[in-house]
Amino acid sequence: MTDFLPPIQTTARDDAVLKALAGFVMQEKLGPGEKLPTERILAERLKVSRNTVREALTRWEGLGLVERRQGSGTYLKAAVSLDMLHMPLTLAGGNDFAGLMSTLEIRRALEAEAAALCAVRAGKAEIAEIERKLDIMEEAFQTRAGMSSDEDWEFHQAIFRASGNPLFEQIIAAMYELFHRFWEHPLGVRDFGHASFPYHRTIFNCIAAHDPEGARAEALKLIATVEDDLKRGAANLKLSDRK
Repeated sequence: MTDFLPPIQTTARDDAVLKALAGFVMQEKLGPGEKLPTERILAERLKVSRNTVREALTRWEGLGLVERRQGSGTYLKAAVSLDMLHMPLTLAGGNDFAGLMSTLEIRRALEAEAAALCAVRAGKAEIAEIERKLDIMEEAFQTRAGMSSDEDWEFHQAIFRASGNPLFEQIIAAMYELFHRFWEHPLGVRDFGHASFPYHRTIFNCIAAHDPEGARAEALKLIATVEDDLKRGAANLKLSDRK
């Protein structure tokens, strides 16, 4: 399993270890939820200290790419690639109203522009893949009472991927943990995100029609419904505090 980890021969060891780990994950086709080799095995294969490996994994953990489970090991949480950015994005109190609104502002900028670029650049095969992800998401939403977070994420990932700019997907991967808070019933809103459901189809329709301004406008409408949900949740919490 570890034969694809060549020894590191460079002075830029931190980045080299991260790239070697990414190469290993890609070579082994490891996906979220799968376990990485132990720090000892990784250190032996890379011919670096276990502390160097530990620091690299700590950086990945900070990005939300891996999860360390005491007594069990290190597990992959998100897809990685050799060219991915290694940006430590953190937000204290990210599950409160202010933190969620800060993240939503970034979502608004990224998702609207990615949808517009996708409408211009996506080819037939990419549009077909986006529609396939959308069909899966819609079926999950309808059969699981709106519980379609993973499928929703995959739909948006397909748009980022088809935007023609690899930085979109990399930035989103780095913000995985922050973005997924919107699918965890934030602020106690059980139907959070349900109002955004129809806009996934209208975004796709504009992309398929190669209408960038329409795609951008529909993406902004989707984000507006999420903002309304946040405000509704914050108002409900205030009422609860007064009682």
